[in-house]
Amino acid sequence: MLVLLLLIVLAGAVHADDACFACHESADIAGAQRVVTADAWKATVHGKADVDCGSCHSGHDDFPHKASEPTEACGDCHADESEALASSVHRHVDGDGFKRPTCASCHGPVHALYPHDDVRSTVHPKRLPQTCGVCHADPKFSAKTGIKLVQPIAAYAASVHGRAVAAGEKAATCSSCHGSHDILSADDPRSRVNRKNTPATCGKCHAEVARLFATSVHGQAVARGIREAPVCTDCHGEHRILGPSDKGSPVFASNVPKMTCGRCHGDQRIVEKFGLKSTSVAAFSDSFHGLAGQAGNLSVAHCASCHGVHDILPSSDPRSHVNPSNLAETCGSCHPGAGSTFTIGAVHVLAENREGTHPAVYWVRIAYLTLIWVVIGAMMLHNLLDLRRKAITPTARPIVPVAARRPRLSLGFRVVHLLLMTSFIVLAWSGFALKYPTGWWAQPLVGWEGQFGLRGWVHRGAAMILLLSFALHAAHLAFDRRARACMWGMLPKWHDLSELRQRIRWFVGARPDMPPSPVLGYAEKLEYLALVWGTMIMAVSGFLLWFENWSLAHLPKWILDVATVVHFYEAVLATLAILVWHFYFVIFDPVVYPMDTGWLTGREAPGRTLEREGPATEPPATDPTPPE
Repeated sequence: MLVLLLLIVLAGAVHADDACFACHESADIAGAQRVVTADAWKATVHGKADVDCGSCHSGHDDFPHKASEPTEACGDCHADESEALASSVHRHVDGDGFKRPTCASCHGPVHALYPHDDVRSTVHPKRLPQTCGVCHADPKFSAKTGIKLVQPIAAYAASVHGRAVAAGEKAATCSSCHGSHDILSADDPRSRVNRKNTPATCGKCHAEVARLFATSVHGQAVARGIREAPVCTDCHGEHRILGPSDKGSPVFASNVPKMTCGRCHGDQRIVEKFGLKSTSVAAFSDSFHGLAGQAGNLSVAHCASCHGVHDILPSSDPRSHVNPSNLAETCGSCHPGAGSTFTIGAVHVLAENREGTHPAVYWVRIAYLTLIWVVIGAMMLHNLLDLRRKAITPTARPIVPVAARRPRLSLGFRVVHLLLMTSFIVLAWSGFALKYPTGWWAQPLVGWEGQFGLRGWVHRGAAMILLLSFALHAAHLAFDRRARACMWGMLPKWHDLSELRQRIRWFVGARPDMPPSPVLGYAEKLEYLALVWGTMIMAVSGFLLWFENWSLAHLPKWILDVATVVHFYEAVLATLAILVWHFYFVIFDPVVYPMDTGWLTGREAPGRTLEREGPATEPPATDPTPPE
C-alpha cells in the first residue's frame, strides 16, 4: 500500500481526481462510508461538469489525510442558492429533534448528486414529493413546527398534479408552487403561496385562466387587498387539487353551490360586509337546479354554469354572463328560446321573500299555507271528534259474508281507483324525493341521478298514469249509466250541510244516536271534488314545469315560479288530505278498521252499511238514481 501511495504522489502527470479515486474506490483503504468510484462520479452533475475533488475538499494534499478536515461550502459556487436558502423558512427549523435542512437533505449525498431531470435525483419531479415528505409527511414534525396540515404529501400524491407527475407528464411539483431554495411561509408577502401571489403562481402554468381571473370581480378584489376575496386555492384546494370531474373536488358539479361558492356567498358576515344578496345560496338550493344537483344530477346548471368560472363579473357589468342583456343567451344555452318573448326576471328568489320575488309568488304561497292549515286542521278536528264519539259509544259490527254485502264500487271504479292509488303514491314519493333528496327513503330514486335521471322519468311516468286513470274514468262515465248516476250524486246539495250539522251535534253529545249517512255523504263528495280540482291544478302546473323550455320562451319567468309554488304546496295539501282524511275513513275509522276492503271486493264494509242505514226504524239508504 505504501508503494502505491508513493507512486500516486510522484505521478505529477496524473489528474488529482485519479489520485483520490486510487484510494476512495477501495473500501479497504477509504472505508466503506467513503467509497467513491470514478465511473459513479462522472455520472453525477458535478462529474459531468468536470468539477474536481479539490473544488470542494481542501487541505488533502498529504496522504493519508485526516478524515475530519473540513470541506468547502456549497455556497462557494452556488452563492445565489445559498443566500436564498439562508433567508428561507427552512433557516428556522432547528431543535426539538429536527435539524435545519442542509443542501444534502434535499439533493442527496454529496457524491451522488444527479441533474434534476435524472430520475435518480432526489429532486426529480417524480421523487420530489418523497424528498419533501421526509419532513413534511412526519406528523411529529408538523406538531413541533406548528404546520397544521394533515398529510400534505399524501394529498398532493392524490391530486391531479401528483398523478400526472407520477405518470411521467409535466405538471406542478412542490417546488413549482413553493419555490426551491427561497421557500417562505405563506403569510410572508414575498411567498409564492401568499394569497395575493397565488394567482400569479398558478398562472405560470395556467396563463389564460390567470388572465381571466385577474379581470374578474374576485381577481380585482384580491388585487385591492381584500382578504375575503377568493383565490385559486380557495376554490380548488391546495395540495389535493382534483379535476372538476372528480367527485371529491370542490369544483365537482354538485359540490360547487355549497362547498365552493356557498362558503362565501352563504356566510352572513361576508354578505353583510360587501352588500351581497343574502338569499342567493338558499334560493338556489331550493330551486330545481339546486335540488337536482343535491340529488347528484350532473347535467343540471350550477353557479358556474350561469355566472362563469374564472371570468365572474357583477351583473351590472355589460360583459357579465348574468347581466340582464345577456340573460337570454346564458339561460338559452340550456333552454333554447328562453327570454325570447318576455325578459328573464329575478332568478335567485325565495317564495317567502316578499321584496325579492314577484307579488304573485309571495301571495300564492301565503294562500296555500293558510289553506293547508285550515283544511287539514279542520279534517283532523273532525276525525278526532268522530273517533272520540265512536270510542265512547262503540257499535258492534255484524259479520256479513262478502257476497252478501251491499255493492259499493263497480269494476270500472275499482280499476280507476287502483291506477289512482298507485300513481299517487309514486308521484308523492318521486316528487318529494326531489325536494328532500338526502332522505333515506329518497335514495333508491336519486342514487341514479349521476348516471341516469331515473327520478324524473318515474315522476313523469306516474303523472301520465294518473291522467290515464282520469281518461278511463271519463270513458267509464260516458258508457255506463249507473256510473253517471253515481257521479250525479257527487254534486254538493243543501242536504250535505244538514248532514254535517247533525254529525257535529253527535260529536259534542247534543244528539244521542249517530245520524245516518247517505250512500254519498259530504265526506265522499269533498274528497272527490278535491281530487278532481287538485289533479287539474297539478296537471297544469306540472306541464308548465315539465316543458320548461316552452314556458320560458312564451311566458314570464314569474309564472314558472308560481307554478313551482303551486305544484309543491298542492302536493303537500293532497298528501296530507289522503293521510288525514282518506286513510281515516278507509283504515282508522272504528267501523271499518283495520281496512275497508271495498276497493278490492267492490262491496261495502258491514260497519259502514250499518252506519249508513242508521236505526232499524229507518229505511236503508239506496244507491242514487239518475235524474229524469
